[in-house]
Amino acid sequence: MQEFNPKEFVEKQVDELRKVIGKEQVFIAVSGGVDSSTCAVLVHQAIGENLQCIMLDDAFMRENEPERVAYLLSQPPLSLPIKVINVQERFLKALEGLVDAEEKRKVFRETFYETLGETAKKEGCRFLVQGTIAADIVETTGAIKTQHNVLAQIGINPIERFGFRVIEPLASLYKWQVRKVARHLRIPPEISERQPFPGPGLSVRFVGEIKHDKLASLKKATTITEKKLAKHKPSQYFAAILDNVEQPSHPNLRGMHETAAEFLKIPSTSVSVKIFKDKATGIATNGKRSYGDVVAIKAEAAESKIYETSVDNLISLQKRLVKENPSLTRVFYCIQEAKRKQPYVIVTRAIKTTDFLTASVAEISWETLTETAEEILGECKNVSGVYYDVTPKPPATVEME
Repeated sequence: MQEFNPKEFVEKQVDELRKVIGKEQVFIAVSGGVDSSTCAVLVHQAIGENLQCIMLDDAFMRENEPERVAYLLSQPPLSLPIKVINVQERFLKALEGLVDAEEKRKVFRETFYETLGETAKKEGCRFLVQGTIAADIVETTGAIKTQHNVLAQIGINPIERFGFRVIEPLASLYKWQVRKVARHLRIPPEISERQPFPGPGLSVRFVGEIKHDKLASLKKATTITEKKLAKHKPSQYFAAILDNVEQPSHPNLRGMHETAAEFLKIPSTSVSVKIFKDKATGIATNGKRSYGDVVAIKAEAAESKIYETSVDNLISLQKRLVKENPSLTRVFYCIQEAKRKQPYVIVTRAIKTTDFLTASVAEISWETLTETAEEILGECKNVSGVYYDVTPKPPATVEME
């Protein structure tokens, strides 16, 4: 296979962008992630002042992120022209009451492009440039999950629907190639090496309904998780949130309990198993999207302390549970619980990957996991417990939704 050359890629794309765009005004929606930022710098190199960067503050970014990203992108060495548009209430209202993961993704996509269509009309732009990469297209066209930034590839005509033509300079690249392009363009490491953040932001890290208090806790947990897990250098690491509501009954619950106790080699009285009412996204054996059960395992050692075992051992337990129970898409392991039951639970996730089409679970020390859980429970009073997701991709997707 021919080695990827970022210099040649940039030269070719700059030339192509100039031919396609000419002297017209274009805009790009940026999030501060490596994909959209690299795309913005590439286009800015090609057409200069004719580029306008738009950041939609949609309520689902990290704490203080719109201000921080806007400052970072607008300052030297990037010096990108950027405008932040507050559309929080619009997105929250659009997603209100929705539970199904795919429905939420599609509504987010529709709201996202409707907002950009209005912006394009106001700014007099015929072109939207966006940082779609190959993995986005593969997952959407392969029916694994809907990525918010894929349109033409699934038969949606953006000119007819939203009034602009979409240009995707990075659509042939995978994440590792985008990072090479970013380094070649001398984009600061805060962006070029930044862990991925989904276009729909924290909205895909909700399992179940999106609520205001749930969002506030997720933002706090996200800040804590990213701060604590960074030293282990996973490819991606984050927090997600679920309603702490169990399925009233499940035919395989007793079997999962017995399997967990046997596998961990501890008395069954020291193990508890629950299956959440809300389901999460995964990948079925045929490679298509599945929507399956989420099981949480809690195991106690002496003095009611959590039983600590290796992540490798937990991954092996996950594989056995999924093999025996194909309806499962996620297996969580309890790190710490609050003294009283609360309405939500937090799950931390950390993975290793190169292309994001497959991913393994990252080895995170128990010390780090425990410190993370303690701080989350201290800051998020409506959270009942903190878990670690020990499910690779497949059968799970990287994001919860």
